[in-house]
Amino acid sequence: MSAIVDYQQAFEGDAELIASIPDEAQLTQWASLVLEHLNTGEKELTVRFVDDDESQALNSEYRGKDKPTNVLSFPFECPPEVPLNLLGDLVICVPVIAREADVQQKSVNDHYAHMVIHGTLHLLGFDHIEDDEAEAMEQLEITLLAKLSIDDPYQDD
Repeated sequence: MSAIVDYQQAFEGDAELIASIPDEAQLTQWASLVLEHLNTGEKELTVRFVDDDESQALNSEYRGKDKPTNVLSFPFECPPEVPLNLLGDLVICVPVIAREADVQQKSVNDHYAHMVIHGTLHLLGFDHIEDDEAEAMEQLEITLLAKLSIDDPYQDD
């Protein structure tokens, strides 16, 4: 495997939402798919599952947006002389994922897979601020999700 995942389940609440959270093996599969496709070699990342309050606090502090969001990516910037394979952290908001999956009429598990792939790409430096960057990132996500037999998440946009 190309990904080493530090799994952190910090969400407390609804049992159905807790049951929907992917396990470490799924997270490893999804992150590894990205790393293998881009031939990055082995990388370590933390994936933390949180509630609306923690997501909103982090989103407000680091992005200036005072609302919870589906996934936040915090790349680790290692000095070049330090040989670490640490990629960074993903913070995934369980209730937001559930709400979005419902509104978008997709499975919660497929939405988690998309957000882990999306977030891992952010950790690797991909972005979607400019239109051309967004198009390239979305196409890569579509390609990777297809390998998991997951439909194009942007087909209705």
